[in-house]
Amino acid sequence: TEASRARLFKEYKEVQREKSADPDIQLICDDSNIFKWTAVIKGPSETPFEGGVFQLAFSIPEQYPLLPPQVRFITKIFHPNVHFKTGEICLDILKNAWSPAWTLQSVCRAIIALMAHPEADSPLNCDSGGFIPYS
Repeated sequence: TEASRARLFKEYKEVQREKSADPDIQLICDDSNIFKWTAVIKGPSETPFEGGVFQLAFSIPEQYPLLPPQVRFITKIFHPNVHFKTGEICLDILKNAWSPAWTLQSVCRAIIALMAHPEADSPLNCDSGGFIPYS
């Protein structure tokens, strides 16, 4: 829709302006499709991911920002809240706790925070989250 395009374009301009403000996050919009973005994030310090660089793929729905973007890790990562094969991220703001106040930039910040503080209650990667019996 036109509203989501306008919103994404506004975020794009903000990202360009704030490049130096957040050196841990680099958001790149696909030249041919404003609904496809890539992010490059740095692993948070004092975690096993420190020093690492991780690539995320964003697929943004036409109803954005009313619906959350779909985000997944392209870079392989071993984390309790990331599906090892698909890179899918188990994060409440990407599911039921989404609000239009979130931006792609703030989603990246939330993912970096999740990398530093895994949510053991919602593991997606059973191997690193402990054994979860079938219910």
